[in-house]
Amino acid sequence: MPTIIDGKKISSDIRDEIKLQVEALKNEGKRAPHLAIIIVGDDGASHTYVGGKITACKAVGFDYTLMQFAGTISEDKLLKHVDQLNADTDIDGFIVQLPLPAHISVEKITMSISPEKDVDGFTNENFGSITSKVPLLMPATPLGVMELIKRYEIETEGKNCVIVGASRLVGAPLALMMSNEANATVTLCHKYTKDLASHTREADILVVAVGKPGLVTKNMVKEGAVVIDVGTTRIEDPSKKSGFRLSGDVDYEEVAPLTSHITPVPGGVGPMTIASLMINTLQAAKNNLK
Repeated sequence: MPTIIDGKKISSDIRDEIKLQVEALKNEGKRAPHLAIIIVGDDGASHTYVGGKITACKAVGFDYTLMQFAGTISEDKLLKHVDQLNADTDIDGFIVQLPLPAHISVEKITMSISPEKDVDGFTNENFGSITSKVPLLMPATPLGVMELIKRYEIETEGKNCVIVGASRLVGAPLALMMSNEANATVTLCHKYTKDLASHTREADILVVAVGKPGLVTKNMVKEGAVVIDVGTTRIEDPSKKSGFRLSGDVDYEEVAPLTSHITPVPGGVGPMTIASLMINTLQAAKNNLK
């Protein structure tokens, strides 16, 4: 039977660790870290994710500010709010929840965030620092994946790591982290990759981050592999109270028996993204309080 990588438990452990550090800051007469969250529009999933981030802030003792704007806000006005947060010394870090309305450039908004406050790790400076000996604020989801690998003591040195999905949010930064920090031999697959299965079958560690439910089946995974499923897609399901269920990129029932370790969806990587956001906010606060 495979070891189920429990992101809920690890994220809970991280929250407990951060809570102790926040209490230590307060005991030194310093204020709690402060995270601001901007959300634009009425996207249901976005509001759910933001709710999870606020719950995490409360759990670790962070202060937080929620800024909600109508989907009709102009790009210029949103940029002004970003500038205000950049200048506010009481705000240690902030995020702009994605997706944004079509008339607003995600790249323009993201790149206007001060790298010191970019707790999602999206800016060019933070992304580029992955290859530095002094990394800055790391992209949140890849950081969460790395934490799972470390805390489950999964051997990475010299192992073949295949990452399916080359997005700037997950696949591309994770490839750099697995190569530089974990000393793995990394293959990064994307939509132009020919014969995907021939690559995934070589993986000692397989990470899938595409957003295509059931993309990876048992014939694509070698026995004993570690499988980390980053994909999270909402699928309509009338039997659920919410009206939907979450599906990963890996056919879990088929693939799990072959693996040594596997993440479930939900409950695997998902909680770790928020835990990483808390890690980054604490780091940004420590840097700011200096």
